[in-house]
Amino acid sequence: MSHHPGPKIYLLPNLMTAGNLFCGFAAVLRIIEGTSGDEALAAAKYMEAIAFILGACVFDLLDGRLARLGGHESPFGREFDSLADVVSFGIAPALLVYDIVLHDFEKTGWLIAFFYLLCGALRLARFNCIAADPQHGGASKEFEGFPIPAAAGVIASLTLFMLWIDEGQRQIGQWKFGLPALMIFLSVLMFSRVKYPSFKAVNWRTQRSLPAFVGLIALLVFSAMNYQWMPAVLFVAFLLYGFVRPFVGKAFRREIGDPENGDDAAEAAPAPVDEKRDAA
Repeated sequence: MSHHPGPKIYLLPNLMTAGNLFCGFAAVLRIIEGTSGDEALAAAKYMEAIAFILGACVFDLLDGRLARLGGHESPFGREFDSLADVVSFGIAPALLVYDIVLHDFEKTGWLIAFFYLLCGALRLARFNCIAADPQHGGASKEFEGFPIPAAAGVIASLTLFMLWIDEGQRQIGQWKFGLPALMIFLSVLMFSRVKYPSFKAVNWRTQRSLPAFVGLIALLVFSAMNYQWMPAVLFVAFLLYGFVRPFVGKAFRREIGDPENGDDAAEAAPAPVDEKRDAA
């Protein structure tokens, strides 16, 4: 009787994926807790849920960099990452928007939330199939369609901004009709042919000038100080970048770590990539 060895489980990258899953689970719990109680308590729970969703984005980014540093392909890690992504970037954002806004649309609200979840899950499945193909896996420096972690980031950050604008009220008011349309748009965009950079060229050996380094630190500090609206600016900027990317000069693209396929091979020169670790 043949014995099949168990899957390879690399500790640090999968710990980051576990952190991603924990944040998604915690976000779902906060959303459920926000369904009961007064509006002030509900708004506080939704704020916490949004923080967990954005935290999951950070963990998803970190597991990719750690896996890239190790330079080992991990089918187990790829599947684990996708399962965590379904919870953190599929179920949690869909439930958040449903509970805040979509429940007012009795016949179509749940369909919009499920459509977003379905598109996200299908995109992850498609991404895993491409990543497992030796003819395609790890070769491209760009994604076709909007990555689901970025889609969740757009939803969470804009919801945070809207709640902040309305001073913590559970109901977003005049902006409430924007979120359902946004979810449909992001669902379609995930399967579009609009290309987004994967930033695979940015790794632990990437070097930049001192002014660029100082500017990045300043941006991070400014974003932390203005957490109510800066995440929305950053995520929406990335969303729009896919549409203006074909018209952006090569020099600027190289500076932000978005070279065209085949460019900057010497600069990036990454170790063999664990493809599962890049946000799908």
